[in-house]
Amino acid sequence: MNQQHQDERVRIREAMDRLLTGQATASNGSLTVVALAAEADVHRMALLKRHVDLKNEFYERVRAETHQVPEAEKRLRDTVTKLKKTITNQRAEIEELRQQVTRLTLASAVLAQQSDDQSRREPVPDNVVPFPRPTS
Repeated sequence: MNQQHQDERVRIREAMDRLLTGQATASNGSLTVVALAAEADVHRMALLKRHVDLKNEFYERVRAETHQVPEAEKRLRDTVTKLKKTITNQRAEIEELRQQVTRLTLASAVLAQQSDDQSRREPVPDNVVPFPRPTS
């Protein structure tokens, strides 16, 4: 590891300690990667690309030392809950549409049968009005 990389790691660990003790100096003090990056004065992508192990360590320490669920995990859990609800609603809608297709298919068959029955009838003179057939 080069010296710059090593310095970043030291700053990140020091920033972790400050955030977890509630003594933030350069960030808003929230327990997020964004706040950790601001507190350590490193780019957020450095945590997400070069120092993934430190990011994971930070979240593990958040859970262990503060007994809190990290914000990113809370957002993911909320998203999963919303998606599950959406899936349930879509399944119900699909089932309703399937039933509607069945009903429309049956209605179409009945109309086709009625049309076929009417075409088989004898021609009616122009001055006669046929009564509709009673339905049972």
